[in-house]
This record gives sequence, C-alpha cells and structure tokens, in this order.
Amino acid sequence: MTTDTTMTAPYTAFAGHKLLASGSLAEVAIAVKIATGGMADPIIIFDNTTGKSLDVDLRGTHREIVARLQPPAAATAEPDAPTEPRGRGRPKLGVVAREVTLLPRHWDWLAAQPGGASVALRKLVEDARRANGDRERARAARDAAYYFMSTMAGDLPDFEEASRALFAADRRKFGELIAGWPADIRDHVIRLAFADRT
Repeated sequence: MTTDTTMTAPYTAFAGHKLLASGSLAEVAIAVKIATGGMADPIIIFDNTTGKSLDVDLRGTHREIVARLQPPAAATAEPDAPTEPRGRGRPKLGVVAREVTLLPRHWDWLAAQPGGASVALRKLVEDARRANGDRERARAARDAAYYFMSTMAGDLPDFEEASRALFAADRRKFGELIAGWPADIRDHVIRLAFADRT
C-alpha cells in the first residue's frame, strides 16, 4: 500500500474522510481489500483522471483481484491476419475511416490543400490540439475535482460556493472556502484541480 500524494498516482481510495491509498488500481484495490476488515467508514476508490468513483470486485485472493483488473488477453493481442487483402488507408498507423459532413465550400477548400482533405484535416486537428491543450487540461482537471468533490464533500460547508469558485478558476477564493474541510479531502481536491498549474 502506498500513500503517495503526488498526482502521478492514477487511483486513490478514501475511507470516510481519510486518504487510504494512492497508486495503480491493483495497489489501491489490494489496500482496500486489506482495510475492509477493520474499517467502519465506507471506502471509495477514485480514478484521479476523471474524479469519478469506481466499483472494483474485491472477492477472492489478492492474485484473483489483480487478475480481474487486467484487460482480457484477446483485447491486447494482435488481431489475426486478415485473409483478404487490405483496403486503402494505413491501418498499421491506426488510421480510422469515418464519415465527415461538410459544406461544399469546405470540401473545395480542403481539396485545394497540399496533400488533400485527409492531410489538411489531420493538420487542423493537431494544430487545434496544440493550441487548446492547456485549456483542455485545465477543464479536465476542474471536472475531475468537481466529480470528486460532489462525492466526498457534497455535504460539507460551502460546497456550492466552492464549486462556483472552482468553475470560475478563482483559486484563492476556492482555497478559502475549502480551508475548513477535512485535510485529506481538501488536499486531494486541490491536487486534482491545480496540480499541473502554478
């Protein structure tokens, strides 16, 4: 069991208002299994990426629990070689064909771009991802913090006001509003919301 409080840990378990464990899902599940015998408080496991709680099957031995957490072998194995020749595209690169609906003027512009529509669309998507990366990360962090707060702090003082401060990105006011919350919950929600920002 690890109680590392850095955000490198992808999962965290809480027993009531106390942080029980952080780490990989297997590490946290085993820590929860060990703790369930002597804990009176309910234990909840959270995915730190989303802030949402998880249901984990803790029946059986530690080895059986860890085995259930592994993806099925069929999902990770390479698909059998197709018996028919491959069609157009680049499936080895992970290229996926899907339908895109655009106005004729959009298709005309895309067709005039070097490399054609596919290359132009990929470039546009990559440029948008780079340009909006920080904003998307901040939104995902705020959402994860809110989901965690809703589960663990929904009945704590100033929850509604703290939620408004979180969505307004008012870190100072947010910190003031949650200062009286249990330390482990307060510290975890701050890490979820602001760990990658200074």
